[in-house]
Amino acid sequence: MNLAADCERCTALCCVAPAFSTSADFAFDKPAGRPCRHLLPAFRCDVHARLRSDGMRGCAVYDCFGAGQQVSQVTFAGADWRTTPHLAGQMFEAFAVMRQLHELLWYLTAALAMPTSSALHHDARLARDTIEQLTQRDADSLATVDVDAYRNEANALLVAISEHVRAGVGPAALDRRGADLIGVSLRAADLTGANLRGALLIGADLTTADLTLADVTGADVRDTDLSGANLADCLFLTQAQLEAANGDIRTRLPATLDRPRHWELAR
Repeated sequence: MNLAADCERCTALCCVAPAFSTSADFAFDKPAGRPCRHLLPAFRCDVHARLRSDGMRGCAVYDCFGAGQQVSQVTFAGADWRTTPHLAGQMFEAFAVMRQLHELLWYLTAALAMPTSSALHHDARLARDTIEQLTQRDADSLATVDVDAYRNEANALLVAISEHVRAGVGPAALDRRGADLIGVSLRAADLTGANLRGALLIGADLTTADLTLADVTGADVRDTDLSGANLADCLFLTQAQLEAANGDIRTRLPATLDRPRHWELAR
């Protein structure tokens, strides 16, 4: 299953279904279910090349993990909300569920690439297969999925796998789960094996920090300075997190992720 967004095969669901409010990430208010003012008739964005400069950074960092094309091409077999408006509500509801399921699939797939016990791999593979089957359901069945229950089960596995992978670092590894580290200087810090799940690192200075085997699941790294940082073996780092942060050519990244374009433009 493709867990990367393929906008060519989607009907711009992320530009219509979610709501957003005027903030540092969005230049105006948009209610749920209403097309963004920048959405063109052919399901393309007229400011896509300048989202950040036009105050739409929230769109620049958004990732549906492939849920958009799954709903557009599989759940609704190529139908779109413009030509079949009577299905629009169902499409938007299905997208909200599918996006969460695809995110869980992304994390479980990442976990399966990590060296851990065979028992944990078996459980993670079973959870991934179960969730993948859910993504094949029709719209009515998707609406009944208890996403929270599947998320809780998957999260327990992801935590166990993270702990197993980081166990070799030793008891000295930093544990700052959910910590408020907004604007904190961690310049050149040794964060090897650190637990930063859900940490608030907004505007923090992680210049040249070493995050080898650090778990950054859900960490908020908006405007975090990752220049020269070592993220090559970071655990559960997403492309969306990189897009929200700042870095440079020296920043070491996992082979599966891309260096954000705005990092290059900022040099």
